[in-house]
Amino acid sequence: METEKLIYPELSYKITGLLFEVHNEIGRYGREKQYCDLLAKKFDIAKLNYVRELTVGNTGNRIDFFIGGKIVIEAKAKDLVTREDYFQTQRYLQVLNARLGILVNFHQVYLHPKRVVKIEKDVRNTFH
Repeated sequence: METEKLIYPELSYKITGLLFEVHNEIGRYGREKQYCDLLAKKFDIAKLNYVRELTVGNTGNRIDFFIGGKIVIEAKAKDLVTREDYFQTQRYLQVLNARLGILVNFHQVYLHPKRVVKIEKDVRNTFH
């Protein structure tokens, strides 16, 4: 059986490290905008190419970050990440034809960024 390889391992590890830095600096009681503002500064310092608040589709939804045209970052600052948050990230992957998303909830005591891998089924119209 072939072992599945990680998608963009070097870039995703670098991003994950920056997510932990932001969580360590702000703590778990910040607002989503605070986390994203600091994350943008960290991305600039790390010289990562990104687009912030990229509008996708005709719904006006905005992706928090799209890194290097490869990885979607969806940041949350709430008690629990829901299935809808996962589906939202999955829809972004579908629309952008990207392979990897990272869903992160900064309100957790211990940060656990979730890797979201694009599924082949088109979920744009499946989940509302």
